[in-house]
This record gives sequence, structure tokens and C-alpha cells, in this order.
Amino acid sequence: MNFLKLVCVPAIVLLAALLGCTQQQQSPQEVRERTAEATAAIKSDAKAMAEGVREGWNRNKPLDLNVATRDQLMSLPGMSPAEADRVIAGRPYDDARDVVTRHILPKAEYDRISDQVTAKR
Repeated sequence: MNFLKLVCVPAIVLLAALLGCTQQQQSPQEVRERTAEATAAIKSDAKAMAEGVREGWNRNKPLDLNVATRDQLMSLPGMSPAEADRVIAGRPYDDARDVVTRHILPKAEYDRISDQVTAKR
């Protein structure tokens, strides 16, 4: 009888400990919530990746001063929000150099961005 107690009691304690360490099944609601969170994270990552690809494609193309958004204009080196607003207010442009001849941007500023902009009508 002592042998049985020495073998069975530790085996039962070990089995109880192992069962206590296993994960409990999640409720269907918890599964839905975790799935929704994972889906939202994937969607956010996909949007960021798509924006990066779009930016990479556009990086080699000059920015059209006649249609560029304020944010796109401000992404140009040295472009301030006020200058971007003046560029937008001065539209349309026949040529990108019009921003200098119309005194919208200083020549030094235009020289810094001249290879990155165009004006299409």
C-alpha cells in the first residue's frame, strides 16, 4: 500500500499540474475579437506598404505643380507650409519656372527643387 501511495500520489499531482497549465479554450466572442484586431493590424500594414510603393514609384517622376497636394509640395526639400500654399494659390502654371517669375518662390528655393517639379497643363 505504501508503494501505491508513493507512485500514484505523485503521478496524480503531476497530472493535475499539467492539466492546470494547459490553455483553456477561448469563447467564440474572444476569437472574433482577436481576429478583428489581427485584421485591423494587417489592414494598417497593407496601407502603409501600398503608400510606400506609391511613393517609390512617384519618387522618380517630377511633381506637377498644377495638381500636387499641399502635403506633396511640403515633401519637397525646404518647402514650407506657407510656400506650398502660395504655389497652390498661384495655379495654373505654364512652366515650372513660373513660380520664380511670379515671385511665388525665391530662385534659390526653386533651384533646390527644379529637378523634382514640372508644370503640365
